Amino acid sequence: MPTATNARALGLTVALALLVGVLCVVSLQIGSVPLAPRTVLAALAGQGDPVDVIIVRELRLPRTILAALIGATLALSGAALQGLLRNPLAAPSVFGAPSAAAFGAVTAIALGFADTLSYTLPVAAIIAALVSVAALFALAGASANILTLLLAGLALSSLASAGVSLALNLAPNFYAALEIAFWLLGSLEDRSFQHVAMAAPFMVVSWLLLLAPRSGLTALTLGEDVARTSGVQLGRLRAMTLIGVASGVGASVAVAGVIGFIGLVTPHLVRPLVGHDPARVHVPAMLAGAALLLAADIASRLIPATSEIKVGVLTSLIGVPFFIWLVLRQRSRDLMQVVG
Repeated sequence: MPTATNARALGLTVALALLVGVLCVVSLQIGSVPLAPRTVLAALAGQGDPVDVIIVRELRLPRTILAALIGATLALSGAALQGLLRNPLAAPSVFGAPSAAAFGAVTAIALGFADTLSYTLPVAAIIAALVSVAALFALAGASANILTLLLAGLALSSLASAGVSLALNLAPNFYAALEIAFWLLGSLEDRSFQHVAMAAPFMVVSWLLLLAPRSGLTALTLGEDVARTSGVQLGRLRAMTLIGVASGVGASVAVAGVIGFIGLVTPHLVRPLVGHDPARVHVPAMLAGAALLLAADIASRLIPATSEIKVGVLTSLIGVPFFIWLVLRQRSRDLMQVVG
């Protein structure tokens, strides 16, 4: 592995970690009561004005932690899927996993099985996301081309969206309908440490499952036959990726609703700097995803509006043009191959 690439990857990782730290402090500053950085740091240590301590530690810190955890989890899921499928357009949002997780969550709410602070909620979301990703693999196959993957993902996403709409129409009362509508927008507003405790264990499981086999993705870049002869158990690798993505996406949706395109964008942002080896993309992508969602959440509070802009709306505004650019770039490459 080239020394220059290693040094660049390490430097990027350190820079992104520092950026995440800075954005966390900024996130704790922003709100209806702006606070200075020194005040925030003192409040984190439990010092200073008791009101500032409550604002920082009880009201803003859970939101900041969730933004970092969710951004990192979605980015890692996207990097893992792109490495496994060797496809630059692979991402949970493109393949319908967040929509399926939202369907699982709102179904649990609509049927009265869970409320917004119940552990039943992430379990329902994870099961629905797992079924969605498994169905994608079954429909498209592990080595499907981009068009097949996109069509299968579109079909699954449309089916899940229809299920969410049906649950919204059949909601037993107005308040249940409002809870269901929440999952469609994606937001980190009014989060507490109960939400952190509900989602964090599933996210940690997701990280362990997706980070552990990443060396196998390096061998997979040379083809499945080479990976098998190198000792990579492809069935185990696919199962760990599938369960890891479902666990991370399901937990994220359960506490924040649908936040799209983080998993698609961030691996592409870091890959030119660390190389195309999937094993080197994962950790920088996690940090970049955390930074991106923290920045989007900060922007959602700073944009002038009668009510707070939902962070899921902002990530879609960023992600959709980026996705269109990726499709056009891939089409240009395909045309060049045909001509060549």
